[in-house]
Formats: sequence, structure tokens, C-alpha cells
Amino acid sequence: MTDVPVQVVQLLVSPVHRLAGRPADGVAPGGDGELVERAEVREGLGLVGDRYYGQRAHRDASVTLMAVENLPTGIDPSVDLRRTRRNVLLRGIDIDALVGSVVSLDCGTGPVVLAVNRPARPCAWMDVTIGAGAQRALRGKGGVRCTPLTDGTLAVGKAVLRVERQAGAPEGAPGPG
Repeated sequence: MTDVPVQVVQLLVSPVHRLAGRPADGVAPGGDGELVERAEVREGLGLVGDRYYGQRAHRDASVTLMAVENLPTGIDPSVDLRRTRRNVLLRGIDIDALVGSVVSLDCGTGPVVLAVNRPARPCAWMDVTIGAGAQRALRGKGGVRCTPLTDGTLAVGKAVLRVERQAGAPEGAPGPG
């Protein structure tokens, strides 16, 4: 297993859906306090206080991760998690390449294990919240949807990401390294 030093750049815990209805209707108001320094994770449920926490329809996608390197800063240099609506913004890892893997993210309080289930495909809202062309710019690099396999705490700052099991490896098989 290989440890990759990463940085948790931002954490977003949003109690409400701000992108409801049609993009032409605009973004719902709110957003104050959505960016947090720490987030509590619960196995199989998600981030405590987030809109997807404990929602049956989102159990395999309750936590979303995205790479800061993939933000469409050419469209809007100030883009962040409040605009992409992902939960965890990481620097230093191509998280989109890890679909099908099991990873752990340790922010210094112990690892949080996540099943990286599928891509988080960008929707038409990205052109509204970020700017024209953002949905296209994020195709194939809009982040990933995960299920938390353990409880724990995520925090902004330095962290270590470990691939516990690579995509396609049988359960119980070790990660790379």
C-alpha cells in the first residue's frame, strides 16, 4: 500500500440542496457556514449534517471527493466547493482515476475508509454556478461518489491518502506497494 501525501483544501457540509429544480431557476439562497474546518463521518451514512446524510438513495454516494487540480479555474478563478457542490476538495491526487477502489484518508485523527463507487458526473448546473463551459470542462474529472466504510473525522490541512484496495482487486487483496 502506498501512502500519498495530500492536502484537504476545503470541506463542504451543506444541510440543504441549493441546486433544485431547473438551472434556469437559479441557485437557492443560503450557503453561509457550508465550508467547515472539520467534518464527522459515519459509516454507511455520510457527513453528519450534510444533505445526503442517511439518505437511502445516496448511501453509495453520500460523500463526494474532487481534485483541486480539476477545478475549471480558467472559467472562474474563484471556483470552489460551494460552486461544484462536492464535499471534499483534495490537492495532490488524481481521485477520478480511483473509481472502484477502496481508499483511506487520514487527516491526523485516524483513517476514514471510503469505497470509491463511481464518477460524480457534472450536470448543467455547473454552467450556472461556475460559468459557461464548466459542465464540459469537468467531464471525466468532476470527482467521485463514495460510501464511508468507517466512522471518523476529516479536517482541512495535510493528510495521507492510501489505496487500500485497487479497482478490480478481489476483496481482501492489498493495495499497491
